[in-house]
Amino acid sequence: MAPSFIRQCCQVLRWLPVVFIAAVVVWSYYAYVVQMCIFTVDSVLEKVLYLLFYHPLLILFNWSYIQTIFTPNGKVPKNFYLSQQEVEALDAELREDNQRALLTHYAKNLPIQCKTISGAPRYCEKCKCIKPDRCHHCSVCSVCVLKMDHHCPWVNNCVGFSNYKFFILFLGYSLLYCLYIAATSLQYFIEFWTVNSNTPTAGRFHILFLFFVSVMFGCSLISLFCYHIFLILRNRTTLEAFRAPIFQTGPDKDGFNIGKMNNFIQVFGDNKYKVALPIYTSCGDGVSYRSRTSTGSCYQTMGTSAGLCLPSHLRESECTLVIEPNNGDYYDDDPRPLTS
Repeated sequence: MAPSFIRQCCQVLRWLPVVFIAAVVVWSYYAYVVQMCIFTVDSVLEKVLYLLFYHPLLILFNWSYIQTIFTPNGKVPKNFYLSQQEVEALDAELREDNQRALLTHYAKNLPIQCKTISGAPRYCEKCKCIKPDRCHHCSVCSVCVLKMDHHCPWVNNCVGFSNYKFFILFLGYSLLYCLYIAATSLQYFIEFWTVNSNTPTAGRFHILFLFFVSVMFGCSLISLFCYHIFLILRNRTTLEAFRAPIFQTGPDKDGFNIGKMNNFIQVFGDNKYKVALPIYTSCGDGVSYRSRTSTGSCYQTMGTSAGLCLPSHLRESECTLVIEPNNGDYYDDDPRPLTS
């Protein structure tokens, strides 16, 4: 009874960072719209322009944040899970060589390329499944997450294949939101330090804190956003940046790098009208990935990913990838030529 109660308390406490962010956004809306634009700004035209550009940013920021929080992580397909008989056979083996042989046999028809340092398929002892490429077990969510990047307490969710685009847009729009507020409130921040300021004390402190908070959050967001853009262009996750995936040829941080444009399309899709919208457009199924070593994989990379448990809007999408100019290779799972 006690462990269950403690677990429920922990689940509630995990929402505190989300509640904090929501409270900051609500307060910033009041401080910017009411205290600054309505009560402080004198020019009507300036008020209209400030509010006209502010609200689209606010909507896109909140939209992407909500999508990041509530988009469920794609589950590992059923065919990656071991049967009870296979689990018992694996647990009965005490020798590492025999366990590796069993796991290799179980994974022979699965589309995986990565392995452990010992050469065995990656196996999750908690979920009792063969891990797909780029999949990792989250100790907070207690589940294996497809293309896991990290667990983010600020969204109370794992950032992975199904919501990575939303997370990047959340970082981008929150950065723009902070920079916009800081830029438009700067002149009033400076004016409030003069003796002739006629703004009421309460409104003055709201705008002072608004400027400080927007600058503080903006400074922290810009480095995080730039780092994730770097990861996207290299086709790495945060986990892969610290621990390189192991292929048949050995560890390779750039093993899934298929060119900057293709890497970008893999996350954001090839529909230019939806790239900047928090709408799911990512390519692939979250299980199988093209790589620089896919032609020499140590396992059956042509296996199917049937049974993928993704929401209907997260099914595998068809994206047109570009041809790498340096080698002319095609980077998709369709043998037909791709369009440039």
